[in-house]
Amino acid sequence: MEERNLFLSRFFSTGPAIVVAFDHGMFDGPIAGVDKIREIPDKILPEIDGVLMSPGALRDIGPDLCGHRGSPMPIVRINWSSIYCFQWDYHSGDTVRIYTPAEALKSGAQMVLISLSLHTGDQQRDSKNIEVFSRLCNEAHELGLPVIGEYFPVDENISEDALYEEIKIGARILYELGADAIKTFYTKDFEQVVAGCPTPILALGGQRRGSDLDALKLARRQIDAGAAGIVFGRYVIQSERPIELQKALLDVVKGGVGGEQAAAKYGLD
Repeated sequence: MEERNLFLSRFFSTGPAIVVAFDHGMFDGPIAGVDKIREIPDKILPEIDGVLMSPGALRDIGPDLCGHRGSPMPIVRINWSSIYCFQWDYHSGDTVRIYTPAEALKSGAQMVLISLSLHTGDQQRDSKNIEVFSRLCNEAHELGLPVIGEYFPVDENISEDALYEEIKIGARILYELGADAIKTFYTKDFEQVVAGCPTPILALGGQRRGSDLDALKLARRQIDAGAAGIVFGRYVIQSERPIELQKALLDVVKGGVGGEQAAAKYGLD
C-alpha cells in the first residue's frame, strides 16, 4: 500500500497530471504516430508525468523512454477489449487479460491501466468484465502497483446525455472496485462526474479532431471542469510539433495558462 501511494504521490506531485498515450497499435495497428515505435522516445518530453503504452512497447522502448532520472512514469495497459478496434466497428465489449500485474512490474511498469466496459447489452458479459477488472486490480495492489481504471462505453457515438450518464455511473463503479485514478471521456456537466467520484479522473483526448490549438483549448476546459489531469494520445503523437505541443500543455495544465496564450508562446495553431 505504501509503495502504491508513493507512486501516486510522484504522479501528481507537480499538480494535474499529463499522460501521453501511444498504445493504439494494440487495436489499430501501425497508425500514424505509432508506425515507427522506436522514434517515439525522441518525441516525448521528460517533464510529462506518464506514458501509456502496450506490453510490447514497454519491453522495447521502455528503458530508453523511462529509464532515466526525471523521466515519465511507465504505465502499461494489461487487458484487451474488442471495442477499441474501431476500424472493425466492434461494439460487444468483450474483455480479456493480456498481461499480469507481475509481468508488468517485472518489465518496469510503475502503474497499470485496466479498462472496463459495462451496459454491453449482455449481463453475463458485464459480469465477466467486472471479474476481469477486479482480479487484475487486486493483483496489482498486492504488488504495490497503482491502477488507472479506464471506463469506455461500447459505443462512444451515443448522445451527449447518454454518454454523460454512462460515464458518471461507470467512473463511480471503477472507484468502488478499487481504481486509484480513472481515465475516461470528458462529457457535458463533467463537474458532476467529478463530484460523484472520490478518486481522481483523467480526461482523455480521443480522436484528433482539430489543430494543436484545439488540443490546448480542450485541455483547458477539462482542467477547469475538475479533471485531475489529461491523457492525450493522437493529439500529441500525430502533431507535426509534438515537443512544442507538450510544452504548451505543461503551461496549460500545470500553469493555468489559457490555450490561446500557450499556443502563441510556442507558435502553434
